[in-house]
Amino acid sequence: MKDLNNYSIAILATNGFEQVELTVPLEKFREAGATVHVVSPEQDSIKGWDEDHWGDTVPVDKGLSAANPGDYDALVLPGGQINPDILRTNGDAIKFIEAFAKADKPVAAICHAPWLLIEAGLAEGRMLTSFPSIRTDLRNAGANVVDQPAVTDRNVITSRNPDDLDAFCDTIADALTRTGGQAT
Repeated sequence: MKDLNNYSIAILATNGFEQVELTVPLEKFREAGATVHVVSPEQDSIKGWDEDHWGDTVPVDKGLSAANPGDYDALVLPGGQINPDILRTNGDAIKFIEAFAKADKPVAAICHAPWLLIEAGLAEGRMLTSFPSIRTDLRNAGANVVDQPAVTDRNVITSRNPDDLDAFCDTIADALTRTGGQAT
């Protein structure tokens, strides 16, 4: 992976995030030198979902109410069924996502997390991918849905599932280094 020193990445999640869709990007980006914060409406920690049962607890670095999108160069949205379904009804979470989009910063969503892109008004007219079960939702929101490991359309990056995590993380790193990033 590319050197991500001097880049700052927010991972927005709540209880029920797909375990590896948060932990793998968190580890890879930190190993590449980025500052990575888990941002959540919850305070101390959040619990993951690991395939078919509750997974590990991950510490929350910053509460959503205290997080400033201007402090970050990119936003990562892990999937799982529970996490994005809860977050898409949270107005502050949607505003947080919208702020990254308005600033033309990378917004990356994997698996079921493109539900959040729909809610934030970022699906219409874009080429996106996702977990198969929500592709109809993306089409209904006006997206051009494709079946590829990682897809970039302007500042939005999407990926299908945990099997695509390497491509997902590499595509995010490429987007950061291509744009020069650096939070404003």
